[in-house]
Amino acid sequence: MTDQRASGVSYEVVTVEYFDKRRLKRHARVWSLWALGVGAVISGHFSGWNLGLASGGWGGMLIAAILIAIMYLGLVFCIAEMSPALPHTGAAYSFARTAMGPWGGFITGLCENVEYVITPAVVVFFIGSYLGSIFGTPASFQPVYWIFCYAIFVGLNIAGVELSFRVTLVVTVAALACLVAFWVSAIPNMNFSRWALNVAADGSELPNGGGPLLPMGIWGGLAAMPFAVWLFLAIEQLPLAAEESVDPKTDMPRGIIAGMLTLIVSAFMILWLNASVANGTFALGKSGEPLLDGFKAIYGEGIAKVLALVAVVGLIASFHTIIYAKGRQIYSLSRAGYFPRALSITHATYRTPHFAMIGGALVALAIMLAIWFALGAEQGTAVIGGTLLNMAVFGAMISYVMQALSFIMLRVKLPGIERPYRSPFGIPGAVLTIVIALVTIAFQLVDPVYRQGVIGVAVWFAVGMIYFALIGRHKLVLSPEEEFAMGKGQVAYRTD
Repeated sequence: MTDQRASGVSYEVVTVEYFDKRRLKRHARVWSLWALGVGAVISGHFSGWNLGLASGGWGGMLIAAILIAIMYLGLVFCIAEMSPALPHTGAAYSFARTAMGPWGGFITGLCENVEYVITPAVVVFFIGSYLGSIFGTPASFQPVYWIFCYAIFVGLNIAGVELSFRVTLVVTVAALACLVAFWVSAIPNMNFSRWALNVAADGSELPNGGGPLLPMGIWGGLAAMPFAVWLFLAIEQLPLAAEESVDPKTDMPRGIIAGMLTLIVSAFMILWLNASVANGTFALGKSGEPLLDGFKAIYGEGIAKVLALVAVVGLIASFHTIIYAKGRQIYSLSRAGYFPRALSITHATYRTPHFAMIGGALVALAIMLAIWFALGAEQGTAVIGGTLLNMAVFGAMISYVMQALSFIMLRVKLPGIERPYRSPFGIPGAVLTIVIALVTIAFQLVDPVYRQGVIGVAVWFAVGMIYFALIGRHKLVLSPEEEFAMGKGQVAYRTD
């Protein structure tokens, strides 16, 4: 056993067999990575983002979307530089581990763990809501939809990386096709002034539109920032596929930048057009299905169930891809010993981290079912669709700060490491990402609904930190992330 006493952690020596049981398989190329990034986010263009319209009106939401897009651009270019320089599955944990040591790496990994365990739970909740309305099932049937969806899509992710990426590409392209179909349908039916500007300064509805661009002022735009996050949340998961990418040093930067540019176009198209058709900004600010409402305004209620199935496609795209990310994120922390090591064992045939995906799914389902049966359907709906969503966003914001800070520290501490790609924005871009993320966090803390999510993250952190302090820090392993961070080269580890 080797020690790193300065950080209070110790490493156990493992055999080559340890890593043989934890092998992954390379498959992904640029378009697979593009689909993984876009697919993870795309459900946020179907619902969730629109709640910011109630905080800032259309103009306020536009300001929020621009600021959050700038933050994500800064983050994406930081990741595009770090991921090919540190091409390990650990992603955010790996970046922070090299820059800040074991504790910094673990805390950053824990932030992402909240995001990737909780986000698919929120998405599957929305899937269940849509399916309930389509098939007319009672509220008590919702848990059946959740369990069924987890079983199907965890199973697809376990059944091989090739199948997982094929499904990802198909559902992502299908979700984008749904959005494009809406844009084409909305343009000849839009009336921007009548519908997008139908909110008065006091927040009431203006039946004939023509209201102010910023009904709640600049402050309303800033208050909408936490909701604008939903337009880009989870694009940062791409580096988790580093060890399953055929050529991560060239494909990873291309995939994540192409994905971000796709999402920017989609985000601003949906903000512009969804609010410009019947019902408009005022109604959309309270809607659970804004894209479906837009389709109904154009085509009428008669085909509502068909349109609801269209909306489910976007939710499925994100659900499937974030399950993939969750599995790799848990796998990387487990392989290095931060989480229980058994979670990182990969399937003997498919070389996928099946225990990590199953374990993460069981935790998410346990949380959802506990809330549902303890609080009842009505209150449970509010907590799952609100508080859990806020937990995911808050965990993500903290991880963005840590990743941008890692970028700055790596530029300063390790200027000589090979960087196949360099961010054109450099350190100033990372600083801007940190500033916008901190402002977003501040507005989360101001909102009492968001504060409940912050409390949930605090509990998650407490459990994780106690485990690491008492157990995990004594059981670390020299995984690829750890070896790179300690300057010892690559571990005896291979992928197929």
